[in-house]
Amino acid sequence: MAISVSVVLLLGIVTLFLIRKACLRPVHAVVCVLLGFYLASTSLAPSIHDAGMSFAGIVNGIHF
Repeated sequence: MAISVSVVLLLGIVTLFLIRKACLRPVHAVVCVLLGFYLASTSLAPSIHDAGMSFAGIVNGIHF
């Protein structure tokens, strides 16, 4: 649960940054959010979740 909340927070911050600095229009951000909601209800959702968790594990394992 903590990873999910932090990923959502991180993606929200990135989206706000892109809206302000990279000329991402709010309409485009809304379309991306709607795509996420629709993807969450498909059969691909478990695979996407597993890929995200694997990526988080890889990033967590990197030591600088």
